[in-house]
Amino acid sequence: MSDKQPFLTDIKTIRERARQHIDDGAVTAGYDAERDTVIKLLNEALATEIVCVLRYRRHYFMAKGPNSKSVADEFLAHSNEEQGHADQIAERIVQLGGEPDLSPNSLTSRSHAEYVEGTSLSDMIKENLVAERIAIDTYREIVQFIGAKDPTSRRLMESILAVEEEHADEMLDLLSSQADETDKKH
Repeated sequence: MSDKQPFLTDIKTIRERARQHIDDGAVTAGYDAERDTVIKLLNEALATEIVCVLRYRRHYFMAKGPNSKSVADEFLAHSNEEQGHADQIAERIVQLGGEPDLSPNSLTSRSHAEYVEGTSLSDMIKENLVAERIAIDTYREIVQFIGAKDPTSRRLMESILAVEEEHADEMLDLLSSQADETDKKH
């Protein structure tokens, strides 16, 4: 047993390190990830979330048809949840000493998802499902890239990923409902 290292670095060393580089805030000497790369990835995820907010919000206002009210309500709920994700990501970027890139000039080029308006309710649902599927794949890759090097950013992206998976399921359900309604009319 004597060859095992203690769980924590001795407290005196931790205290000394905490006083060094105090301007780094939450990022301590134990931070093991490539901070600039993580900030870049988080800014891409931030752009993705903002594009999704805007697309869902447009779809909320543009949803028309006999069954559009419940679908529009779902679009609005998703828009609000995506805004919450954007806020969480922006906050994490600042914690890492970065700046959230909210520039509208490059938003769509940095976003993983596309901004597709859709012409029908069914098209809108499909475009939102596609965007959710893109977010799922790219966020999963971000989680895998970060790994154990930045547990806080990884957990944040894992929690957002879980919600994006729920959104995809909900969009698939809505798409199936739309198909059922179309079948009933024919």
